[in-house]
Amino acid sequence: MSARLVFRGLSRVFQNGRHTSPAISGLDLTLEAGSFTAIVGPSGGGKTTLLHIAAGLDTQYTGEFTREPATATLAMLFQQPRLLPWRSARDNVAFVLETRGVTTPDARRRADELLALVGLAAAGDKFPAQLSGGMQQRVALARALAVDPDLLLMDEPFSALDELTAGRLREELLALSAQKVRTILFVTHDIAEACYLAERVVVLSAHPGRVVGEVRIDLPRQRRPDDPRLAEYAGRVLAFIDHGMTAGAPA
Repeated sequence: MSARLVFRGLSRVFQNGRHTSPAISGLDLTLEAGSFTAIVGPSGGGKTTLLHIAAGLDTQYTGEFTREPATATLAMLFQQPRLLPWRSARDNVAFVLETRGVTTPDARRRADELLALVGLAAAGDKFPAQLSGGMQQRVALARALAVDPDLLLMDEPFSALDELTAGRLREELLALSAQKVRTILFVTHDIAEACYLAERVVVLSAHPGRVVGEVRIDLPRQRRPDDPRLAEYAGRVLAFIDHGMTAGAPA
């Protein structure tokens, strides 16, 4: 099962004392079940806010948001791994399963399977401080997959990594997305990354965010980052971003 997300006339305004700051205004967007969508746009355009609404972490919006089915499981991957420093890599992953009633031996066994899936079969006993930033993010990805989510929400998960490590993780994410049909919503500032990973790139305007365009990436799911066609798609996305810089709040 995978989730379908529908945003209709969505607006979100933040209040700071007497001042109001609209993050999203009148946004309409539908993500079909099983789709891989990347969200790009200028800073302050409400990309992370949209992700938080999709996760149920922010409910102070107007308009409509539905996640179908409502029982769909979800996981979220942030810019930082947010691992528990006193737990090993294995126990960080197992902890999520234990909170769902899985026995400790079964949870640890499943954690080892997931760590192997993300290329960390030999790192189960290591603590976060003993792992590189890229390895920590792999553990965080394994932890997100532990709940077998129907919806995977990702907020610039590779932005803090060096390009070599980020490239390897992008390859792993593509491979993992091909193994099971799940809906993925991926926020990034990296246009090349968006075009390489996603089936669809949605561009939000400058503050306040609204959809100003989208580009369908009509390439096989197994693709190479040096495919020259990706540069053509990136050019289309950049044109929408340039337009979106002046399509936010009126002057």
